[in-house]
Amino acid sequence: MNALVAARGGAALFAVLALAATLWHGIDGRGTALAFGVLVAVGELVRWSGAQEREPAPLAAAGALAYALLGENGGHPTHDGVPQVVAVVTAASLLGCVPHVAKGRGPTADHLTRRVLTVGFAAVCFQPFYGLGRAGRWPGDGPGYAALVVALLVLTALWDAVLAAALERARTRWPFGPLLRDELRATLGIGSAVCATGAVIALAVAVAGLWALPVLSLPLLLTQLSFRRYAAVRATYRQTIASLARATEIAGYTPAGHARRVAALSRAVGRELGLSGPELTVLEYAALMHDIGQLSLVDPVPAGATACLAPAEQRRIALLGGAVVRRTGVAAEVAVTVERQADPYREQPVGARIVRAVNAYEEKAREAGPGGSLGALEELRLGTARDYQPEVVESLARVLARDGLTSPPVG
Repeated sequence: MNALVAARGGAALFAVLALAATLWHGIDGRGTALAFGVLVAVGELVRWSGAQEREPAPLAAAGALAYALLGENGGHPTHDGVPQVVAVVTAASLLGCVPHVAKGRGPTADHLTRRVLTVGFAAVCFQPFYGLGRAGRWPGDGPGYAALVVALLVLTALWDAVLAAALERARTRWPFGPLLRDELRATLGIGSAVCATGAVIALAVAVAGLWALPVLSLPLLLTQLSFRRYAAVRATYRQTIASLARATEIAGYTPAGHARRVAALSRAVGRELGLSGPELTVLEYAALMHDIGQLSLVDPVPAGATACLAPAEQRRIALLGGAVVRRTGVAAEVAVTVERQADPYREQPVGARIVRAVNAYEEKAREAGPGGSLGALEELRLGTARDYQPEVVESLARVLARDGLTSPPVG
């Protein structure tokens, strides 16, 4: 958390100094500053409320990057400078975030931290170079100018990915490597659209003036709407799977909340082991539906505890569950994870190894009552010869120790 506090404090100090310098020296090119400020503010207003996407306000991000990399306006050189760029983007972002803060939507602090530090990085890299161009010591127009803008956007995208992964690492204490890999992969999605739009806006405004802003912002806004619909469909899909998983609880085959707890803990263990975003999604879906095969049983397993059953019976329930999952239309990887969860761990995919170990821990700790966590972990360690992968068990132990969990919640 110290790194997170340091990042937030550094961004706040940077923004305050930029605002103070801008107020002291005045705003240069007020029309340009106002136009880009309005674009950033509007982008923040239409951000994806509650979205878990990497960039919830792509229009604001593109506008901020374009302003940081703006050298000319309609053929006339600009003299914005780093402090003014950071000040305008910070003020516009704060203004656009006001309705979201009023409605309790976040996370605004980390979002603004990334915005300030990323825009500051781009401005610090570009503005001095362009200043050299105005002084005749660097070719500030033509192909060299376009190449510089594109190259700095690539560097800024990489910096933003590292920053986002570092903030997530400080907040969750998950491994940095997988987080950075997920951020870099996300850059190829909406991140590439943001960077491309930022570059095109900066280059177009340099030639055509501020009239290019609304024209070039519209495609990204439409892209944002498409991504929002996709995110809504994905959220509905997950809710459908969660509802299917609750069928065993409603029918009385498993305790209330069991599937949800196994899914949450499995995802945390997967993060600890370095699984990627798509792999974590498959793992979560499989963990939610890992007990669905019990619906095919005539006689319910007492308390739904399958870890204590004979290996042949565990495998039969797992295969029944996989068959049910395949009929729901869920991805084949989820069905494979469900039906392989009872195999010896050396023959399992990593997702099945995690689900099996976490499910066994949750059942054993629940049966032992308060304080049963250590006993359950010890039983899992004793079963690492065949049933549970040692690395998975130790990752589970680290997750439990880090989160201060002693036993799973009841109900």
